[in-house]
Amino acid sequence: MKGIELRNKFLEFFKSKNHTIISGAPLIPENDPTVLFTTAGMQPLVPYLKGEKHPGGTRLADYQKCVRTNDIDEVGDNRHLTFFEMLGNWSLGDYFKQDSIRFSYEFLTKVLNIPSEKISVTCFGGDSDAPRDKEAAKVWEECGIPKERIYFFGKDDNWWGQEAGPCGPDTEIFYDTGAKPCCESCNPSCDCGKYIEIWNNVFMQYNKKDDGTYEPLAQKNVDTGMGLERMLFLLQSKNNVFETELFSPIIDKVRSLSLEPNDESLRIISDHMRSSSLLICDGVLPSNVGQGYILRRLIRRTIRHMRKIGFDVDRITEVCETLVDSLSDMYPELNANKDNIIEQVKKEKNRFMNTLIKGEKEFGKILNKLKIENSDMIDGHSLFRLYDTFGFPPEVTAELAKENGLKVDMEGYKKLFEEHQNKSRQETAGTFKGGLADHSEVTVAYHTVAHLLLESLQRILGNHVEQKGSNITSERVRFDFSHPEKVSREILDKVENMINEQIDRGLVVTCEEMPLDKAREYGAKGVFNSKYGEMVKVYTIGDFSKEICGGPHVDNTSKLKHVKIVKEESAASGIRRVKVVFVD
Repeated sequence: MKGIELRNKFLEFFKSKNHTIISGAPLIPENDPTVLFTTAGMQPLVPYLKGEKHPGGTRLADYQKCVRTNDIDEVGDNRHLTFFEMLGNWSLGDYFKQDSIRFSYEFLTKVLNIPSEKISVTCFGGDSDAPRDKEAAKVWEECGIPKERIYFFGKDDNWWGQEAGPCGPDTEIFYDTGAKPCCESCNPSCDCGKYIEIWNNVFMQYNKKDDGTYEPLAQKNVDTGMGLERMLFLLQSKNNVFETELFSPIIDKVRSLSLEPNDESLRIISDHMRSSSLLICDGVLPSNVGQGYILRRLIRRTIRHMRKIGFDVDRITEVCETLVDSLSDMYPELNANKDNIIEQVKKEKNRFMNTLIKGEKEFGKILNKLKIENSDMIDGHSLFRLYDTFGFPPEVTAELAKENGLKVDMEGYKKLFEEHQNKSRQETAGTFKGGLADHSEVTVAYHTVAHLLLESLQRILGNHVEQKGSNITSERVRFDFSHPEKVSREILDKVENMINEQIDRGLVVTCEEMPLDKAREYGAKGVFNSKYGEMVKVYTIGDFSKEICGGPHVDNTSKLKHVKIVKEESAASGIRRVKVVFVD
């Protein structure tokens, strides 16, 4: 079974269970300030998990492209990925534990033909906040999973939640690979490789209040997620995801053009090239900030490993072509964006090669300093500075040092790098705890302002303006749009005045649900109009704006304060960014 077949079987199965198949969201979240990228299938559905009505109804299923970047430096082993596809099904106040578990079991054993004896599950064991999830365990027993393969664990393993808000127990499904147990007490919580998690069903049944106590939720939801890549390699009896057709053509191409290929570098190159290409498809361009910085880091790490295995980096575009050709059946957007992918990767390759030249010059300065000091050791601080300031890989520094009869303090470098990594993780910790984004009154108001801003930009600058991303917090709107040059203060004032005029007019904001085709005929605009499936919501702001959007919004522009555009800058080549705030 290939990846596209697994995806289609999943969607067809849940369609037969009366689920509406919706389109996944772009990799760049719409109006979600909590993350750089879409990191889970439930993330775009946050408003509906909180009670807002979804155009597709109360039973939904989709496949979602995801990017997670916390473990970029771990990619290269047999399991970590930056880009992955999540298959998911949801119940928005419809079915709950019994149907959710039965659907999962039926799909695994009847559609994918996984032997029941290969399946083990875990459930929430209970604590002072919530009872042991006997209900879920009972359903598993009724399905045919014996008690000895049903395990109970605490919140660290079987609870989904956040500091406050919707939360609840989950049940995780594991595939027994048949490997020998690591010890007498070996169970699904082990990392020994015998058990591999394949599906997670979250039961949102509680609300955690600000005082830390729990109360039952009025709308109980089910949120599930199955990793396509992980499920695929098990079904294909491979050792890891990199042996599947999602990676092997790319790896084979790189290996054929390399002098000294190794598994770690081949895996990093195939993963990072796949992630980079799909990010470019969704509008990300290499830069020094935000999503663009992550893309730049992925491409540059690819190039470092190509050089490491003796791959001529000028042939990197051939790898792009192989990737597009091998994955376009799953992601048609790759073929549609092939020229742009090749162009951006090639540009970034050229930029990075210049960076490497600068790093080599800086290395020369360190070399001269060591000669004066009569030292043969490059300290950890110098190694880290070359990496952090000049983007110069420590392994390249080590190679140059060896050629010059020098040693490197790699342990000192690793310590500094780890401190830097921990600091970065602390800074981003909690940004998506459970994933329920902020929908306060202020952010809802700013969401409405974003509609007024887009329409005003298009009317004043021209129809070439398209939304390229937005980030909304309770303090401001950050809005990216296509435009070839800097926008003058005079033009920004015109845009600002147009928005404030609509606020003063007290325009009524209405919402209608309609088929996607009708929305287009209706004249509704929408950059993200593949997000909601066949039925969409169209928000109309008086006679000024019509836009496809999931909401929420204020019901009248008179409820908005006047706005001020306080900043305009470049976000990437051909993309401008403005920051808009409310003023008293």
